[in-house]
Amino acid sequence: MDRFTFHEMELTWLNGGLTFLDGGTMFGVVPKALWSKKYAPDENNLIELPTHPILIQYKGKNLIIDSGVGAGKLNDKMKRNLGVIEESKLGDSLAELGLTREDIDIVLMTHLHNDHAGGLTEWRGEKLVSCFPNATVHTSQIEWDEMRHPNIRSRNTYWKENWEPLQHQVQTFEKAMTVLPGIEMVHTGGHSDGHSIIKLTQQDETILHMADIMPTHAHSNPLWVLAYDDYPMTSIYAKERLMGEALTGNYWFSFYHDAVYRLVKWDAAGKKIVECVKRSKLSQE
Repeated sequence: MDRFTFHEMELTWLNGGLTFLDGGTMFGVVPKALWSKKYAPDENNLIELPTHPILIQYKGKNLIIDSGVGAGKLNDKMKRNLGVIEESKLGDSLAELGLTREDIDIVLMTHLHNDHAGGLTEWRGEKLVSCFPNATVHTSQIEWDEMRHPNIRSRNTYWKENWEPLQHQVQTFEKAMTVLPGIEMVHTGGHSDGHSIIKLTQQDETILHMADIMPTHAHSNPLWVLAYDDYPMTSIYAKERLMGEALTGNYWFSFYHDAVYRLVKWDAAGKKIVECVKRSKLSQE
């Protein structure tokens, strides 16, 4: 597993599954001639997109960012349609660290699309139960409302199987909230109406987790947004604002979906990667 020590925080990327999705969909209106130079597709125009939650160990607490695609909840047709090549092995990843899912104290849900929220619940016999029974689950109020009352577009990704067993664990926020000192969730909208980003701050350094308004390093251009985005102009405005702040502040960027990098820093112009933590071969297996 890939790990990164960020002052008092220890970050570890867990195996939450693996997907391959259409590259054109992931880059919206950007021509393939441009995006394929930054993120290589396979012969079927599919690109590799891990779904790897980040474990944060900090101040005696175990937190995770998002939950993976889950396991044992998708039939073969669903896996094919959703591009799921490998289901979550979150329990195995935690066991390597001497932890269980019962040891997770806080779950930070950037949004509740199935590839992020599928790992929140599992079948135990004929009953769906929470995968993290002792955790508080944080998400924005807008996202939580839409999860429970999806519209004609979002009902294909907001599934009751992912929220009903743990609704008593959910705590929501409006614009922003400080989860712990140095860990903040900020509502952005864009990818979904309730989408949020996460800021990790230690001393004078910050890691910015942009979730699905910047799912990979190749999406750093504010105009490069997903066809999946419900509100693409909101994504663009949020990325433009956050990139301006982050490049000026020399922030790290972390990723849930990137097949190449775990963390990157760009130069002040946002053009050249000047520091990085690459995804290891071991973490891909």
